[in-house]
Amino acid sequence: MSAQPPVSPPSLDVGSLRRVLPLVLLLSAGPALAASAGAVGENLLWLAIIILSARLFAPLAQRIGFPAVLGELLLGVVLGNLGLLGVHYFAAVATDPIILFMAELGVIILLLQIGLETRLGDLVSVGAKASLVGSVGIAVPFALGAFVAGPWLLPGLSFNAYLFLGATLAATSVGITGRVFRDLGRLKMPEAQIVLGAAVIDDVLGLVILAVVSSLVQVGTVSAGEVSWIIAKAVLFLGGSILIGRAVAPFLLRRVSRLDNGHSMLFSLVLVVGLFMAWLAHAAGLAPIIGAFAAGLLFEPVFLKEFETPKLVQEIEPLLPENCSASSQVQIREVLARHSSHQHEHMLEPIGYFFVPVFFVLTGMQVDLRTLSDPQTVLVALGITVAAVIGKLCAGFVAGRANNPWVVGWGMVPRGEVGLIFAMVGKSLGVMSEGMFSVIVIMVILTTMLTPPVLTALLRRQG
Repeated sequence: MSAQPPVSPPSLDVGSLRRVLPLVLLLSAGPALAASAGAVGENLLWLAIIILSARLFAPLAQRIGFPAVLGELLLGVVLGNLGLLGVHYFAAVATDPIILFMAELGVIILLLQIGLETRLGDLVSVGAKASLVGSVGIAVPFALGAFVAGPWLLPGLSFNAYLFLGATLAATSVGITGRVFRDLGRLKMPEAQIVLGAAVIDDVLGLVILAVVSSLVQVGTVSAGEVSWIIAKAVLFLGGSILIGRAVAPFLLRRVSRLDNGHSMLFSLVLVVGLFMAWLAHAAGLAPIIGAFAAGLLFEPVFLKEFETPKLVQEIEPLLPENCSASSQVQIREVLARHSSHQHEHMLEPIGYFFVPVFFVLTGMQVDLRTLSDPQTVLVALGITVAAVIGKLCAGFVAGRANNPWVVGWGMVPRGEVGLIFAMVGKSLGVMSEGMFSVIVIMVILTTMLTPPVLTALLRRQG
């Protein structure tokens, strides 16, 4: 009987390796997952998953025409409801104190960034038309939410809950609208200028309303005297911190720059002032995000001339060609000057990339999709959304006959991250129930998703 040749083991081609490798990596991660059962290890893994997933979901949302914040929010909704599919790994994330603190820090960083990008001159120089649009865009949605839609669609809740619903409906996220105007090259049109100017008024009035409503919830009374004091306190805090801060800022920055005018010192100053002002607002009984916003207004580019210019500007300026045309040189120097005057904003962006998505993902995780199984909840959410849209469209019709009221009105519709901030403050104060919070988040999602396609259609029709 002849000997059989030895059988060689089957070989794996490259395609097979690619299919097997993810499974091998997943299995090898088992010991790591088990080892991360401690609080520190668990939080590290949660943060890694949240940040990576948020970065993957954000471009997916942008590819289909929606803002990145919507992708982060929907990611949170998915992660928070995996328990419905039997996956309970993320069940404890939404209540973990470390993650909650990082989410709170994320929203403080976000409002600090918004304050840095807002020029105090813009707050002062907006025209009467934009001021009227912004004021109506705050007053009408607030009244609809607090006194009409809230009591009608959500009967039996506390008056404080209705106040927070009105405050949430009064919010506006102009970043979404601004992106649409910019992508279509319409930022210079009158309607766009009115919307952007009104958004500045909206930001200030919205923050004051949030401060008033938050303090009313904590105080527990609604007497005229206390309301007046709360309004006065909010105005005094914003006005006083800005006036005193801007008087002290040039002197302080000049003295500090003599000690160290490097980028690390400037970054530390911006972050420290933002955190300190957030604490000061909290100590005064206001929302910390109001202090962060006020801190951002203190850092005007003119105050930063004592600090070192960015490395990129230092390296490019000596390389400007002498034979370059005068107009080209002016354009290049304008770009370099813009980088120099906005370097404090650019420094803070990486911190925002880390902390801000945690806030939005965690907010989305608060949504319980089981509430959507109740047709009444869905109908209430749709009714609140209709009230939210109508309130902002009313603002568009006070923009004047020379402007398209539908463009202005729809430009004010998206609530985006601002509405989520208001809702999270209400939830943290124990005012909102789970059902009401889910209804508000659905409203925020719908207004955020509806605005880009509707506004794009209106602008293209206008030509």
